Amino acid sequence: MFVDEALIKVIAGKGGNGCTSFRREKYVPNGGPDGGNGGKGSNIIFKVDEGLNTLLDFKYKKTIKGENGKHGSGKKQYGASAEDLVISVPQGTTIIDNDTGLLLGDLIGKGEQLIIAKGGRGGRGNAAFANAFNTAPEISEIGEEGETKNIKLELKIIADVGLVGFPSVGKSTLLSKISKATPKIAEYHFTTLSPNLGVVKTIDSRVFTVADLPGLIEGASKGEGLGDKF
Repeated sequence: MFVDEALIKVIAGKGGNGCTSFRREKYVPNGGPDGGNGGKGSNIIFKVDEGLNTLLDFKYKKTIKGENGKHGSGKKQYGASAEDLVISVPQGTTIIDNDTGLLLGDLIGKGEQLIIAKGGRGGRGNAAFANAFNTAPEISEIGEEGETKNIKLELKIIADVGLVGFPSVGKSTLLSKISKATPKIAEYHFTTLSPNLGVVKTIDSRVFTVADLPGLIEGASKGEGLGDKF
């Protein structure tokens, strides 16, 4: 199945809470505050995987949530930051903020990656608030929430040439003859339901990519047949 569009929700990890703690040891008078900071929540990162060619995985996974940072603790121990969550997407994926329409990124380069939602900052423990005027602060911060975004993914097929025309006029056959692609070929309309790609190498060693597109019929602009989306 070819899926070229998906709507998903991404939730970056929440930062860990800071700790309110005081050093209490038998032979250490006036130990003072020793609450540590919380760890950072995980970022949500999309990264190009050249082995993928569809957004099918996102058809069933509608929500992606990062891990939260760990809380700080006494003895000035900082909470661990959560590892970033890296999500693989096909080359040619466009990411759009579905609430604002803002283009967040266009992942077309090999191995290219982009932070889609930033993890929350960890809260500061009470040791961080100590100063000459307040040597025993009893306050600490809770961790910040990670970013939440509703996004739209669109997959752009990377091709140099597109074969466009009526159904059953030989587009798939032409692709099979000029490349090693093996598209489905049959004597009925709409054999091609999604674009097929083929790589062509010329006699002088030039290389280009050809896309065999689903057939267009009269009224395609109004949704007849498979429409004209491709």
